[in-house]
Amino acid sequence: MVSRRNFEPITKCSTKDRSNQTVAADLDGTLLISTSAFPYFMLVALEAGSLFRAFLLLTAVPFVYFVYLFVSESFAIQTLIYISFSGLKIRDIELVARSVLPKFYAEDVRPETWKVFNSFGKRCIVTANPRIMVEHFVTNYLGADKVLGTELEVTKNGLATGFVTKGVLVGDLKRMAVVKEFGPNVPDLGLGDRETDHDFMSICKEGYMVPRTRTEALPRSKLLSPVIFHEGRLVQRPTPLVALITFLWMPIGVVLALIRVYANIPLPERIVRYNYMILGIKLVVKGTPPPPPRPGRGGVLFVCNHRTILDPVVTAVALGRKISCVTYSISKFSELISPIKAVALSREREKDAANIRRLLEEGDLVICPEGTTCREAFLLRFSALFAELSDRIVPVAIDTKQSVFYGTTARGYKVLDPYFVFMNPRPTYEITFLNQLPPELTVGGGKSPIEVANYIQKVLAGTLGFECTNLTRKDKYVMMAGTDGIVRSKK
Repeated sequence: MVSRRNFEPITKCSTKDRSNQTVAADLDGTLLISTSAFPYFMLVALEAGSLFRAFLLLTAVPFVYFVYLFVSESFAIQTLIYISFSGLKIRDIELVARSVLPKFYAEDVRPETWKVFNSFGKRCIVTANPRIMVEHFVTNYLGADKVLGTELEVTKNGLATGFVTKGVLVGDLKRMAVVKEFGPNVPDLGLGDRETDHDFMSICKEGYMVPRTRTEALPRSKLLSPVIFHEGRLVQRPTPLVALITFLWMPIGVVLALIRVYANIPLPERIVRYNYMILGIKLVVKGTPPPPPRPGRGGVLFVCNHRTILDPVVTAVALGRKISCVTYSISKFSELISPIKAVALSREREKDAANIRRLLEEGDLVICPEGTTCREAFLLRFSALFAELSDRIVPVAIDTKQSVFYGTTARGYKVLDPYFVFMNPRPTYEITFLNQLPPELTVGGGKSPIEVANYIQKVLAGTLGFECTNLTRKDKYVMMAGTDGIVRSKK
């Protein structure tokens, strides 16, 4: 039996001369502000499972909280694990842990604990959560060297049974895991936030408690890595209350999205803008767009950053006239209902160049050289092909605000993207038309295509307050979906 100690609050913990020492810290309520892991189980249930599984988890909340408070913390967590994980492929859980959870974890880091944790040379996480769920985030964003967490039971076919192999890591099991990992060289410091953390904290040379006080989350920019890509449909962290409100909003949102999509298809773009106001879509237009192309002169090439699948459509509405667009991939159904002409790129350079030239001869054209969307304040590397095909280039900066659902996906059904955008109570688009590139900054003026592409990327980033990166579509899809992002043609 380990003797219990009284632990001082973390505010009294020194961070000096810790670079050669080891820290072992709990996660929920300690390194994270949230004391409950429910939102993260909900995200796994929804994104790796289904809407029904997520709803089932939400209905189980009263039972789980009752068990947690009056019966057993371990059994309550086991219940969350069973509902969220049973029958899921381990690969799908890993993808969600890598692509969905980091964004929400990163917005939930407790600053005073992070300051202490980050001052140590060797860092260990000791958590009751499934290791598979937290390992990617704490390793890549918090710099953890080791993660001691609950281990899931897995079938030979790679499916989670919903049970655990050695018990939920709570109380004495946390202490035993630390002893097994470190042996006689126990951690120099133990950090926790609840009584069941005292077991492992008591064997550390020092121990401090994290009080349950309200605090602002650590700015994401202070983490070891920025969150550039993330997946999942939910914008807000799904606490039980937020999840309940989201489920209640869904039927209303679906009806609203159908009206917003189909009511505008037959209308001229100059009328659609007024219809947006009536239907609760906020469109802010800045700058002075060029006039419509004159007969025989060809159109302007609008070069946009890429936020959602609706970028070209909303740009047309902002212009008040028909334009065409090229896109990396588009379903037959989306092409059929698109209010503007949309042509899919084939990734065959000569063929794509010919299609873009033909569309420019017909009129104005919108292109998004990033090749895929990015939700955060970053711009991906711009493909330089567009710069070779026209010197009449107008950069367009696009920003969006979505409060409930994200209208982009790498793993889900892309055909649903426009509907998810319009399922938000008040989706907002801000379109800024910049000045047309002067001749000396185009290929015709002696610049290389890459120089033109990089210049436009920099100008758009400066306008939006975003950061330029060299990341590509492939980088995004490798992280988000475990693929190369190439759409295979069907023959």
